[in-house]
Amino acid sequence: MSSTAELGDVLRALSQLRTGVDELYGRYGDVAVVRRIENDLQRLEIDVSELSTAAPGPPRQRSGASASNTANRGVTTQRESGQREIIEVPDTPYEPSWWQGVDDEGVGGQSPRND
Repeated sequence: MSSTAELGDVLRALSQLRTGVDELYGRYGDVAVVRRIENDLQRLEIDVSELSTAAPGPPRQRSGASASNTANRGVTTQRESGQREIIEVPDTPYEPSWWQGVDDEGVGGQSPRND
Protein backbone atom coordinates (compact mmCIF):
# COMPACT_ATOMS: atom_id res chain seq x y z
CA MET A 1 0.00 0.00 0.00
CA SER A 2 1.38 3.41 -0.89
CA SER A 3 1.75 6.14 1.69
CA THR A 4 -0.95 8.11 -0.14
CA ALA A 5 -3.42 5.26 0.32
CA GLU A 6 -2.42 4.84 3.97
CA LEU A 7 -2.88 8.56 4.65
CA GLY A 8 -6.22 8.40 2.86
CA ASP A 9 -7.32 5.60 5.20
CA VAL A 10 -6.27 7.62 8.23
CA LEU A 11 -7.99 10.76 6.93
CA ARG A 12 -11.23 8.81 6.39
CA ALA A 13 -11.00 7.43 9.93
CA LEU A 14 -10.42 10.94 11.31
CA SER A 15 -13.44 12.17 9.35
CA GLN A 16 -15.56 9.46 10.97
CA LEU A 17 -14.17 10.43 14.36
CA ARG A 18 -15.01 14.08 13.64
CA THR A 19 -18.61 13.07 12.94
CA GLY A 20 -18.73 11.08 16.18
CA VAL A 21 -17.29 13.93 18.24
CA ASP A 22 -19.83 16.33 16.74
CA GLU A 23 -22.56 13.90 17.79
CA LEU A 24 -21.09 13.76 21.30
CA TYR A 25 -21.29 17.56 21.51
CA GLY A 26 -24.92 17.32 20.46
CA ARG A 27 -25.72 14.70 23.08
CA TYR A 28 -23.59 15.78 26.07
CA GLY A 29 -22.98 19.44 25.35
CA ASP A 30 -19.79 21.35 26.03
CA VAL A 31 -18.46 19.26 28.94
CA ALA A 32 -14.83 18.66 29.88
CA VAL A 33 -14.63 15.05 28.69
CA VAL A 34 -15.99 15.94 25.23
CA ARG A 35 -13.58 18.89 25.00
CA ARG A 36 -10.67 16.53 25.81
CA ILE A 37 -11.78 14.14 23.06
CA GLU A 38 -12.06 17.11 20.69
CA ASN A 39 -8.56 18.20 21.69
CA ASP A 40 -7.18 14.70 21.04
CA LEU A 41 -8.86 14.63 17.63
CA GLN A 42 -7.45 18.05 16.72
CA ARG A 43 -3.97 16.85 17.72
CA LEU A 44 -4.35 13.78 15.50
CA GLU A 45 -5.50 15.96 12.60
CA ILE A 46 -2.46 18.21 13.02
CA ASP A 47 -0.10 15.22 13.21
CA VAL A 48 -1.56 13.62 10.08
CA SER A 49 -1.33 16.96 8.28
CA GLU A 50 2.36 17.22 9.20
CA LEU A 51 2.93 13.60 8.23
CA SER A 52 1.42 14.19 4.79
CA THR A 53 4.22 16.65 4.01
CA ALA A 54 7.02 14.44 5.37
CA ALA A 55 8.99 12.05 3.20
CA PRO A 56 8.35 8.44 4.21
CA GLY A 57 11.30 6.57 5.66
CA PRO A 58 12.27 2.98 4.97
CA PRO A 59 9.51 0.52 5.90
CA ARG A 60 9.92 -1.23 9.22
CA GLN A 61 7.71 -2.99 11.70
CA ARG A 62 6.78 -1.19 14.88
CA SER A 63 8.68 -2.52 17.83
CA GLY A 64 6.55 -4.57 20.17
CA ALA A 65 3.75 -5.03 17.62
CA SER A 66 3.20 -7.82 15.16
CA ALA A 67 1.55 -7.40 11.79
CA SER A 68 -1.42 -9.47 12.95
CA ASN A 69 -1.82 -7.89 16.38
CA THR A 70 -1.55 -4.11 16.54
CA ALA A 71 -4.12 -3.72 19.31
CA ASN A 72 -1.37 -3.85 21.95
CA ARG A 73 -0.06 -0.30 21.83
CA GLY A 74 1.86 -0.23 25.08
CA VAL A 75 5.13 1.55 25.74
CA THR A 76 8.11 -0.35 24.43
CA THR A 77 11.38 -0.77 26.26
CA GLN A 78 13.39 -1.48 23.14
CA ARG A 79 16.02 0.83 21.75
CA GLU A 80 16.38 1.71 18.07
CA SER A 81 19.03 -1.01 17.75
CA GLY A 82 16.50 -3.62 18.88
CA GLN A 83 18.15 -4.24 22.25
CA ARG A 84 15.98 -4.04 25.33
CA GLU A 85 16.80 -1.19 27.64
CA ILE A 86 17.16 -2.31 31.24
CA ILE A 87 16.83 0.29 33.94
CA GLU A 88 18.27 -0.93 37.21
CA VAL A 89 16.70 0.21 40.47
CA PRO A 90 18.90 -0.41 43.50
CA ASP A 91 17.55 -2.49 46.39
CA THR A 92 19.37 -0.38 48.94
CA PRO A 93 17.29 1.94 51.13
CA TYR A 94 17.01 5.57 50.13
CA GLU A 95 18.84 8.18 52.16
CA PRO A 96 16.55 8.93 55.15
CA SER A 97 17.39 12.65 55.05
CA TRP A 98 15.56 12.89 51.70
CA TRP A 99 12.30 12.28 53.52
CA GLN A 100 12.89 14.47 56.57
CA GLY A 101 9.85 16.71 57.17
CA VAL A 102 7.77 15.05 54.45
CA ASP A 103 4.28 13.71 55.12
CA ASP A 104 3.47 10.14 54.06
CA GLU A 105 0.88 10.14 51.30
CA GLY A 106 -2.35 8.60 52.47
CA VAL A 107 -1.33 8.58 56.12
CA GLY A 108 -2.12 12.20 56.80
CA GLY A 109 -0.05 15.04 58.10
CA GLN A 110 2.39 14.39 60.86
CA SER A 111 3.36 17.28 63.02
CA PRO A 112 6.09 17.22 65.63
CA ARG A 113 4.71 16.23 69.02
CA ASN A 114 5.60 18.20 72.08
CA ASP A 115 4.55 15.79 74.81
